[in-house]
Amino acid sequence: MNISACLLRNGYDAFCAQRLRWFSCFAAFFLVLLAPWSAAWGHFLLNLNVRIFHVEHDDNHVSIYVRMPTPYLLAEKLGGSDDLGLPEPAPFTFNRMEANQLVHIIDQAQLAADPLGLGVLVERSMVFKVDGERLRGKPVSVTLSAVGREPGFATLDEARLALATSVTLDDEHYVGDTVLDVRVDFPVTAPVTSYTFASLLHPGLPGEQDTANLLIDYGGTEPQIFRSRGLLTNPIEVGASAAAGILTFVWEGIRHILEGLDHVLFVACLVIGAPALRDLLWRVTGFTVGHSVTLAFGFFGFVPSAAWFVPAVETGIAVSIIYAGVLALRREKTATGARHRVFVITVLIGLLHGLGFSFVLQEILKVDAPNIWQSLLAFNIGVEIGQLAIVLALWPMLRMLEGLNKSMGFSARAVIAASCCTIALWWTYERTGSIWNALTG
Repeated sequence: MNISACLLRNGYDAFCAQRLRWFSCFAAFFLVLLAPWSAAWGHFLLNLNVRIFHVEHDDNHVSIYVRMPTPYLLAEKLGGSDDLGLPEPAPFTFNRMEANQLVHIIDQAQLAADPLGLGVLVERSMVFKVDGERLRGKPVSVTLSAVGREPGFATLDEARLALATSVTLDDEHYVGDTVLDVRVDFPVTAPVTSYTFASLLHPGLPGEQDTANLLIDYGGTEPQIFRSRGLLTNPIEVGASAAAGILTFVWEGIRHILEGLDHVLFVACLVIGAPALRDLLWRVTGFTVGHSVTLAFGFFGFVPSAAWFVPAVETGIAVSIIYAGVLALRREKTATGARHRVFVITVLIGLLHGLGFSFVLQEILKVDAPNIWQSLLAFNIGVEIGQLAIVLALWPMLRMLEGLNKSMGFSARAVIAASCCTIALWWTYERTGSIWNALTG
């Protein structure tokens, strides 16, 4: 190559590196601004709203046992305004002002006068279709329980028992402090082997898009479990294939890691900190081994139950991101002994992240649910697929940049690591406060 060509090439590389540094500074500044709000994107969704549907098949009807937070049914039933300008109460409720705030209270008298009335509203909200035709059902029993005192509902036997009695509230309760159980029977003329199920409820509640919906169908030789998130406007399709339900848990595992920003940041730091493909494989494998173990242990409850434990795990996850980010900035060629040491460290960090996975899975799947091991394995497979997607998105890009220009590769690695550490520092501060509140509250 002649001198002119070398000058042109070096000038082009310098120009690209300068542009990437400007972009890196802008991206880092942008992510710093986002840090205070990024907690909302973090891993834990401890206040998930959960709806459970048990679908039992009989010769002449299909029974659906439903559990849902009562506000899901009544929030959109509020009427116009009364003479004082206050909203008209929803059915089976009355309104009252407390400390200059409007509150909604269950009306026991209305419930006593029409004990199946809430069940009628639930039936109207359910879209149960067989061969494309919507079937209309009949409410059979309704039970209203106080949050924290509701009976078990994880299995069909528990659902039957929960609905064996009438309304059970024994004193005044706010609507938001109650859970509604309903059994609706749909008449059929032949065995139902496939159907779709959806919901028409649009309560307009904060966080409703994160609703965890669990449908368990008992039409085959083994129960099928289907998992869906949101308002169920897109129907769950239930058929003869046992794989259909398992795939919903795989998809949930994928969504969980990709939507949990703290896990994304940690895996990103693992990727950018690996100097070679062999190092990357060791690190990813270590992380997988670690979180697979505690995903199961945490789900089955073999962990402390104290109030400080969850925020402590959250804080540890944030610190692990900072650690991985610092290592990524100091990236060096790894000897065999050092590679094994890093493997052990990533296993230990994986144990921490696996607890985080287990806490969320506990909110959407109870330990005594049917086919528990299949669902647990499917969720973990989904997590692995999501992790692999992050690796495949970052590793080739970094290799390409480093192949073009070492400075470009370093700049990209630096902005990713610095941004991850900045957000994790904010999380560490915030979550440490949660530990203190748990210990002193």
